[in-house]
Amino acid sequence: MEKACYLAIDIGASSGRHILGWIENGKIRIEEIYRFENHLETVHGHLCWNLPRLFDEVLAGLKECASLQRMPRSIGIDTWGVDFVLLDANGQVLGDTVSYRDCRTQGMDEIVRREISDEELYTRSGIQKQIFNSIYQLTAIRMQEPEILAQAHRFLMVPEYLNYLLTGMMVNEYTNATTTQLVNAQTKNWDFELMDRLGIPQRLFGELALPKTLIGNLREEIAAKAGFQTKVVLPATHDTGSAVLAMPTNEREAIYLSSGTWSLMGIERLVPDCGEESRRRNFTNEGGYHYRYRYLKNIMGLWMMQSLRREFRHKYSFEELYLLAGIARYFTSTVDVNDSRFLAPESMAEALRSYCRETGQDVPETEGELLACVYQSLAQCYAETVAEIEELTCKSYEVIHVIGGGSQDRFLSGLIASETKKKVFTGPVEATAIGNLIVQMLEDKVFVDLPEAREAVARSFDVKRTSAWDESVWREKHGI
Repeated sequence: MEKACYLAIDIGASSGRHILGWIENGKIRIEEIYRFENHLETVHGHLCWNLPRLFDEVLAGLKECASLQRMPRSIGIDTWGVDFVLLDANGQVLGDTVSYRDCRTQGMDEIVRREISDEELYTRSGIQKQIFNSIYQLTAIRMQEPEILAQAHRFLMVPEYLNYLLTGMMVNEYTNATTTQLVNAQTKNWDFELMDRLGIPQRLFGELALPKTLIGNLREEIAAKAGFQTKVVLPATHDTGSAVLAMPTNEREAIYLSSGTWSLMGIERLVPDCGEESRRRNFTNEGGYHYRYRYLKNIMGLWMMQSLRREFRHKYSFEELYLLAGIARYFTSTVDVNDSRFLAPESMAEALRSYCRETGQDVPETEGELLACVYQSLAQCYAETVAEIEELTCKSYEVIHVIGGGSQDRFLSGLIASETKKKVFTGPVEATAIGNLIVQMLEDKVFVDLPEAREAVARSFDVKRTSAWDESVWREKHGI
């Protein structure tokens, strides 16, 4: 009898993939069966997502399951946070699906601040202020395209909209909803009073559903196109929420670094910290599985490296990038990786150079110096964040778990160990997809609870201890 399998559809800012998962000899096994590119497009002067094309890719991956005769018992979709669509009374998208990287939210924090102070907003939501949060995007629509807000009947975040196309059901999911800055951290529900103060219609928002909620079956026309019928289950639809579920430990005294386009560094806790010092340090209390909180800081992450790589004339492999950065370790200039100029610059190299000029530091000229600048800046930011977590929680943490695609970057992991003086473990690489899968397995009663699922993650995937970066060892290894 063929083993039951489950399908995680994990969509990021640059790519998406369909990953099947199943249990074999007590271990979680995974297999990528379909991958596709994702990228921003300029529409009407704004950076936008092409959701019709993304849905076509979702459907193409389902068809691949059918062609392989690997029909999943359920499927779940996760994506990035904060971005959304507004639907009219007929379920049609209003306007363009503008990305969080677009500049339309510039100045919207000042408009929101007229109605509610940054301090009160944090006390209510517990969410880190970022100019691209959904609260500022909705304010931008209210100020710039009020006719769209007037016509809107429902607000769905990106994975929720894809679920709607699959099932016909409009369901808002808790973990992603918290990234909007419109969910109250204490009540764990939409903050309707806040919406009234900001002129955001309450009618747009449905009841919040938790991960593990069954949405329903595929619409018949979708099942016919896919070649099979299955059910759609809510994972933690925010990709970081799914990634943190795949931590290969149940130990609370550990820090995680979900490393990818963004770096999300923090701890899991059962109560939020919405205090002033936490706000001042720019930490966030994002919702997690079963009302856990992801107490973390958003850091720019490998986006900076990815952007540089696209600019370089030679298409370096990642191993070649590590080598270039290592050779240029003599270069000591660093930047604030969270500076807004690095969010969506025309040239990441020029953004780095301008920052160094303005701060009176040596300006990176070579490709190696640019890479070394970013690597060292990230490692230092991580070390500062670890120190802040320890100060805010009055605890010392011995271990950092680097999970996600960035855990493959051995050079960066070594720098993290050097800068933090902590034990650094890397893996699993496919943390987001694994977290998505284990929620589906929890819904199907494969696991009793999350601790049991995390124990399975620990024995199923390769988790490695990373040594601190040692220049002499590195030079000997590379014959330099």
